[in-house]
Parts: sequence; structure tokens; C-alpha cells
Amino acid sequence: MSTIVDTIRDDILSAIESDKLILPTLPEVALQVRDIAEAEDSSIMDLVKVISNDTALSARLIRVCNSPLFRGSRAIENLNMAVSRLGMAYTSNLAMGLAMEQMFQATSDMIDKRLRANWQTSTEVAGICHVLAQQYTRLKPDQATLAGLVHMIGVLPILRYVEDQDVQISSIMLDNVIDELHPRIGASILKRWDFPEDLQLVPLEYQNYRRQVASADYADLVMVANLQLLAGTDNPVNEMDWSTISAFDRLGLDPNANLNEEEDLNAQMEAAMALLK
Repeated sequence: MSTIVDTIRDDILSAIESDKLILPTLPEVALQVRDIAEAEDSSIMDLVKVISNDTALSARLIRVCNSPLFRGSRAIENLNMAVSRLGMAYTSNLAMGLAMEQMFQATSDMIDKRLRANWQTSTEVAGICHVLAQQYTRLKPDQATLAGLVHMIGVLPILRYVEDQDVQISSIMLDNVIDELHPRIGASILKRWDFPEDLQLVPLEYQNYRRQVASADYADLVMVANLQLLAGTDNPVNEMDWSTISAFDRLGLDPNANLNEEEDLNAQMEAAMALLK
């Protein structure tokens, strides 16, 4: 592999080992939302007050509540109604995830395009995770959505490095660096953000197709969601025998079934993916 790839890998790994890698921080609104949701004496109105300072986030949460996934007998017209319908925990996780979108931007056209594509993939995976969690597990759909949104968060520091150092590298070589390094970096970021351990595990495990665990977890959901998106493409993963991937068994899914062909399930997945766009 080229020297430039080795240099990037060595620089980033060295920074990780010395705890000098600049990891992204959660947007302020996400931190505030989480603090309120975790405080025992907080109320829905406290959450509404913080979120209402972000007009775009407020509008998206209202739109989520009026989507086919959450729509009730009464239309949601304001943020107070939206948070009341979703609940504090669900609102907190969803708001944190949606607030992260602002992190996936850059000044370089090439890096910006990659970051936006990464966010697009993450939202699609998150939408599928939401539906799979709801339909096939006892896992929390809001946590599943968050797992999908952050499973490739480790790509951020790598692309920031390439942009800041003005590294000239081919797309294929950059993909190799990302594939090798982003899981470890992602786990470090989620640990720094004090995410639950079962979410910290997701970047490290969602591509471990031989993993064996006692019951379905968020890494299983993200794994199957990614496979669903890659089905029918020329990605090497389609050359594998999916029946050997035990995550399908833990979720109670047929590895040979195309979820897109199940009309009701496909409609739910499309609705969930649309929520985050």
C-alpha cells in the first residue's frame, strides 16, 4: 500500500495512543438535551425550552411526530405536543442524533461530499434499525436509531485530518484507511461522549460477521441494517453466505429474505429513513 496511506495510518494511530487525537464534541444542544433528560428533577417543559432555541431541530421533531410511524389521532402542532408524545428519553436520543448532522460538513468539496454521503448512509441505517428494533426485538427503537446514526462516527476525525493536512489521496486509498481505522476511533468517540457501553460497542462489532452473543443487541441491528442496504450491490459482502451470520438468527430474520419485498415492513423502513432526512 502507498506511503501516504501508511503515513495517515501511523499519524492517526499515534495520536490515538498518545490521547492526542482531536475527537469531535457533541453539539451544545445535544449536550443540554441529554443533561435535562438524565436529571431526576427535570420536566418536559425544561426539554422543550432547550430544543425551542433550535428552530430547525424543533421543526424536525414535530415532523417526526406527524409521520406514519408516530402519527396519532391528533395532529402535532407544536414542540410541547411533540415532546409529550415522544417522551423525554425518546426525544433526547432523537434530538441528539439529529443535532449531529451539523458535524458532517467541511470546507473542502471532496471532504464535504464524503461527510454528507456518510451522514446519508447513517440515516438510512438508523431508519432500518428503528423498524427492526420495533418489530423484532425488545431493544429500544430510539437507542437503535441513535446506534445507526453513530456507527460510523469514527470517519469524522479521519476526514478532518485529510482536510487539515491537505493530504492528496485517491478515493480508493482513503477508503482503505477509513475501513481500517474508523471502528476503533468511533468507539473512542462514543466513550468520550459517555454513551452507553452497548452503543460504544457498535462501531467495533457491526462488521464482525462471526460474532456470537447471547441475545440480539444494537450491533446486530446495525449489522443487518447495513447488509440490507448493500443487498444486490457489487459489495463483496454479498459474496458471503449470509446464513452463517448469526445476527439474523438472534433477530428472528431469514437471511435469504429481502425485507424490501415485504410491503408493510418496507413502507415502515422508508418512513423511518425519511424522518431523518
